[in-house]
Formats: sequence, C-alpha cells, structure tokens
Amino acid sequence: MRNKNVHLYLLVAPAALMISLLFIWPMGSSLITAFTGKYAQFSLEPMRKVFSLYSQDIVFSVVIVLISLVLLAVISVTVSSVVVLSPWQKVTRLLGLLYRLPLFIPFIVTAQMMRTFLAKNGLMNNALVATGLANPLETVSFLGWKGIIITFVWKQFAFVTLLVAGAMAAVEPAQIQAARNLGASRIRILFTIILPQVMPTLGVALVLSTVMMLSVLSVPLMIGTGSPGMLTVDMAFRVNSYGDYPVASALGIVSWGICVVLSWFYLRYSLKEKGGQ
Repeated sequence: MRNKNVHLYLLVAPAALMISLLFIWPMGSSLITAFTGKYAQFSLEPMRKVFSLYSQDIVFSVVIVLISLVLLAVISVTVSSVVVLSPWQKVTRLLGLLYRLPLFIPFIVTAQMMRTFLAKNGLMNNALVATGLANPLETVSFLGWKGIIITFVWKQFAFVTLLVAGAMAAVEPAQIQAARNLGASRIRILFTIILPQVMPTLGVALVLSTVMMLSVLSVPLMIGTGSPGMLTVDMAFRVNSYGDYPVASALGIVSWGICVVLSWFYLRYSLKEKGGQ
C-alpha cells in the first residue's frame, strides 16, 4: 500500500513541479515585490503609489471590462440561440463559420486591424464616405475606450460563443420538443429552458474573458488614446520608464484582485444554484 502511494506521488510530481515553477513561484515573487520597500523591508508604499497615481485607471479598467462582458453575454447568447434553434441550416453553418474566425487571430494582429479600421481615416469611415452615408468632415475616430471595447468584444466573441453554443447544443432535445408541443415560442424556450441550463458555462466563459482582457497589453496600448488607460499599460510604463518593479507588481496584484472579485460573484451564484437543486 505504501509503495502504491509512492508511485502515485511520483506520477503527480512532474505536474506539481511545473505548476510550482511556472505559476506559484512567479506569483509569490510578485506578491513579495509588491510589498517591498527601498531597503528590502515590508512596505505599503508601492500600493499607496498605485492608488494615488492610478486610481482613475483602475476604475477605467473595471468599467471597460464590465461593459465588454455585458456585450459579450448578449451577443454570444443571441448568436448561439440562432445557431441552435434556427431551422435554416445553411444560415447556421455560415454563421458558425463566421463567428469562429477571431479564434485564430492573435491579439496584437487584432489590435492592428482595429486600429486601421476604427481610425478617423480608417476603413470604416472611408467606406461610409464612399457610399455617401457620411460626410468626410463629420467622421469621428473610434480609437480610445470605444475602440478598446469593440476590439475586446470582437476578439472574445468567438471564444464565448463557442462555449455557449456547445452548452446549448448539449441540452436534452426532448425538453425543447416538449416545450414546442405545448406551444412555447423559440424566445420562451430560450429564456425558460435553455438559458438557465447554460448559465454556468456562460459564467466560466465570461470569467476567462475577464482574465484575458485584463492581461492584454497590445490592445489598450495600440488603440487607447491618452489618459486614463488600462492597468497593463501602466505596468509596462512603470517597468520600461522607471524600472519600478514594486509598483508594477502592485498594479498586477490589483488586476488579480479584480479577477478574484468577479470570479467570486460567479462562484457564489454557481454554488447557490447547485444548493438550490
């Protein structure tokens, strides 16, 4: 029995070592650095600098992420419901092909695409002017916070929709057929039968999208304009301009805290749902 336990530990050891080296060690190092002063002693000075210099950027990052999450939830549920419930198979196949395209485009390429598309003299405004729908003098740039939201939603839309559509397709067909036999419309089937069952999957997708949006540097750096900015830009600025790793690490801890708060809300809802069942 003891030899069997030793063998099990040996099987788990490589994975545990990789997790320790690649995740726990860097995270622990950042935590220590975020609370270290000039003379290598415990200090709250990095955190004080973060909240005195970057409080607007923290609020800005949270607002950007929350707006993006709401739009992602609405659009992904709408497209997924069309794919799953639509009787027109050709439309659903075409839609399924289109929404998967952003999955294969890196964030930095997406940022460059959106920069050339949303600028004042970008592709979108040029197309509107060419079709006579806009005046060249009245065109406006969508770079800035609007462009960041559009880029985040466009990029993460494929990921969230793929998970939600898969969860919807896994719903027992007999439930949908029974509701149709009782005269329920597709909208009612969606909100009363399908959506409650896919909420855990939607929550996982949105939590993972939150982590992704708060960790991307290329999008806010290339599309953002001026101040306030997102926390990833602030972290890069502190390191590249001042070599200030304690404040950069403190900004990372704040980003991690935002992710933890949003994840806590999802986990609380998920556990409450399971308890109710």
